[in-house]
Order: sequence, then C-alpha cells, then structure tokens
Amino acid sequence: MWLLKSILRSFVRNGHLKMIDADGREHHFGGKFPGPDVTMRLHDKALHWQLAVNPELFAPEGYMDGTLTFEEGATVKDFLGLFSVNRDYLAGHPAQTVINGAYRALRRWHQYNPLWKAKENAKHHYNVKEDIYRLFLDERMQYSCAYWRDPENETLEQAQLNKLRHIGAKLDLKPGMRVLDIGSGWGGLAIFLAQTFDVEVTGVNPATEQLAAARRWAEAEGLSGKVTFIESDYREITGQYDRIVSVGMFEHVGYRYYDAYFRKVFELLKPDGFMMLHSIGRMTPPGSTGPFLHKYIFPGGYVPAMSEVFASLERCGLWVDDAEVLRLHYAYTIQCWFDRFMANRERAVEIMDERFARMWEFYLAVVELGFVHGSNMVFQLILSRERDAVPITRDWIHEAEVRLEQGGKLSVAAAE
Repeated sequence: MWLLKSILRSFVRNGHLKMIDADGREHHFGGKFPGPDVTMRLHDKALHWQLAVNPELFAPEGYMDGTLTFEEGATVKDFLGLFSVNRDYLAGHPAQTVINGAYRALRRWHQYNPLWKAKENAKHHYNVKEDIYRLFLDERMQYSCAYWRDPENETLEQAQLNKLRHIGAKLDLKPGMRVLDIGSGWGGLAIFLAQTFDVEVTGVNPATEQLAAARRWAEAEGLSGKVTFIESDYREITGQYDRIVSVGMFEHVGYRYYDAYFRKVFELLKPDGFMMLHSIGRMTPPGSTGPFLHKYIFPGGYVPAMSEVFASLERCGLWVDDAEVLRLHYAYTIQCWFDRFMANRERAVEIMDERFARMWEFYLAVVELGFVHGSNMVFQLILSRERDAVPITRDWIHEAEVRLEQGGKLSVAAAE
C-alpha cells in the first residue's frame, strides 16, 4: 500500500481523489489545484499493489470486475478525467518510469501483425455483435471520426454524412472508376460512393460479421453489381484501381508493417490514380498502445506518429498531395457515442453482460479523453504515384463538397 500512496501523492495535483482501501480506510490526495473530485473504493486488497504496478491495466480491469467502484456521484469518466489532467505527474514517478520503460520495450512484440495475426486481431474487435454497435453508432454505421461543421447544433447523423461527402469530394470520382475500400467496415462508405458517384467499389475486410452485414445492405440497396465485399487482408489484394480509400483501418497495420502497406498501395494504384487515407494519429513522438486497449479492445493496434507515417512514405516513393489534420472532430464524435451507449447501457448488458458493458464504457471514455486532453487527432492524406495526380490547388475539394451538399446525389459528369 505504501507504494500506491507514494504514487498517488505524486500523481494527483489537479483535482482531488478520495480513495477508500479494501480495509475501509480513507486516503486523500491532491486538492491544491482545481480539477475533478473523485471518490474511489477498492474491494480487493490485490488492487493495493496492482494499481501501483500497472494502473493503466488494473484500474479498468478492477472496474470491469466490480472490485473498483466510484461513489459520491463520481463516474468512470470523472476518474479518467482526473487521470488525464495529471498524466504527466504519474509518468514522472520513478516507479512508473521503470514500469513504462519495460512496457515500451515490448512495443515490437505488441505490433507483431503478420497476415494470420492481423486477421485474428480484426475479428477480436469487429466481430463483436452488430447489435452492440447499433446502440451508439449513426444509421450508416460509421465507426470512425465524423466531420463537424457545427458541433453545437449538428446531429451525429449529419456529421457522419458530412464526413462521407468530405471524403467523396477529395476522391474526385468519375462514373465508371474502380475504387478500392481497404477496411470497409459495415459498407457505409462503399455504398455511399457507389450511389453518389456511379463508381464500382470493392470493399475488403477480414471481419466476417461486418462483411455479412455489408453484403446484406448492398443487396438491399440494389448495388450487388456495383459494390463487392471480399474477406481479405490488404496484403492479399491484387489488380489496379483508379482510387483507393481507407478510413479507420491504418491504426491496425502496426508500425513494423507501414512500408509493406504503402508498397502495396503503390502497386494497386493506377499510375494516374491516388489514395485518400484517414487515420487516427498522434502529435507526439512514436509511443505505444496502452495496456488496456492492447489487451481488451484493439490487440495489435497502434496510433502512429506523423513522423513514422511520413518516413515510410518517403521510403516507398509516394507523393503526399494533401494533408489535413482534424483535431477535435473525434472528441465530439466519441462524446456522442458515449452518451448513446450509456442511454442504451441496459440493452448492452442484455446482449452481452455487465462486465462487457463496463469494459465498453471504460473504452469509450478513455478514447474520448485521449482527444480532449491527450495527443490524439485524425489526419487525412492524399497519396499518389505521380506528382500531378490531383489539381495543384485544394479548390476542387471545396467545390465538390458544395455540389454534394446542394445536390445530395451527384452526377459528376453533369456537374462539370
């Protein structure tokens, strides 16, 4: 217990933490500077040392198991808010410096994503029952950052439609083009592109549950001849495409495989084609995936530093034609997801169980705060083999977006 108290005394400077240990004793930390006020109760003595050794894993596990609870009106979001605003102080404690250093040394192993392992990792997260995702996603099942023009007044549905239009505008599509969607999810983007731009889309995804739902949706929309979904890893794709798009998949590649990924993109693009890549990134130097997210949510996943992405692009000979950074857009998106999940939490327990609901609650809260207080953001890159694959100014993006907003379903040929 002495080590945990030492860490918490050093850690909590902004806000206040009242901890009730497994023997019922109260301990108070912080309170000197403004911040969240949290009361936490430990129900298992093992947490006295576990939280000192690895708080980023054992705190969520304790919450999932019910051996760590919050009282006096505090919530898991309050606790994570307290953690977020004091994160730098925790990392500076000598014990945590040693532990975090040892964990980062395993980074290469955590990012071991050969073909078989990558497929297994994808299914771990994306084969969670579809009914769970329907509890908090929008009607198009967009499980990635929305694009908010007016966060105060827009709905999640409108912001996700904004995102689809924003991506569609960047792709500069013409009727009949062949488009590859790497990591096609439930098929919402592929279906939107096919319906709006009259293009042929091939979506690839190793997650069987998502694929089945995407195929049903495409068939119901009468797009079986326009949209094809195949069970595949990006390394298995062949052929050449006018456009490639990937949204929310690059986070699963792993830094050891960036060169393989971008070389495959180079191989799949027609000489005058280009790719639009949408991914979570970090504005800090390279790091590692937190132990909770690595073990329970995204095994093999990693949020890249921009330096890692651009270094790989340089090695692989791809031009970066355009780069856009979305800073708070994902924070607004996950706020909506969290609120919707909590409003439907009882249903989540019915579909899965209480432990799962607690895990998902913790997951959404911790990721949201990574965009509010941490270093996470979203970047969109346009990549090509040739320097003149896109116009020399960004005007085409805005102009196409305006046409999409005004006309909804766009015939590109008619708009030119």
